Amino acid sequence: MEGEIREFEGKLLNSIDDFIENSIKGPQVVNIENYKLIVSEEGGIKKEYKYDDLINNFDSIKKVITLYCVDGWSVDILWEGILMKDILIDSKVNLNYPSIIFYGIDGYTTSLSKDFVFDNDLFLSYKMNGIILPNERGFPFQLIGEYKWAYKWIKWINKIELSNNINFKGYWESRGYSNSANLNEPFFGR
Repeated sequence: MEGEIREFEGKLLNSIDDFIENSIKGPQVVNIENYKLIVSEEGGIKKEYKYDDLINNFDSIKKVITLYCVDGWSVDILWEGILMKDILIDSKVNLNYPSIIFYGIDGYTTSLSKDFVFDNDLFLSYKMNGIILPNERGFPFQLIGEYKWAYKWIKWINKIELSNNINFKGYWESRGYSNSANLNEPFFGR
């Protein structure tokens, strides 16, 4: 793709075209003028963000991270985005909840522990290899779930909810995939 960065700090990167499309409802097209990222906790919405609010009012980070798909392929990509903890702190959500549930525009869901998200500096990506996320890659935001299988890397995020439900099972987890999704463990049947 034109303008795409293919090397960063001496690391060769895969192309953003090296992905296999495997979302549950196909690529989603988001009308950015109407888009809101809702941050909530059990009991209600704490804050809503427009796309430009997030892009313009938060620091961004860049990091080369490998995404590992359970289908046997992987890609090394330069991801750029906003730290989840910065968004959660700004929203004034109650950080005593142990679980974070993520929702996508296509109906996809998944969850991670709040401690894992904070301890590993997970972030919402809005660029890959220097290019704004294409629709098929999750525009406007994809969770970068470093150290986790790709089914935790939810795309088209429109809601983040802090919850007491530490056993929440998202789309693939409710179909038998591991809720922990740790790369060093089997992804199915746990």
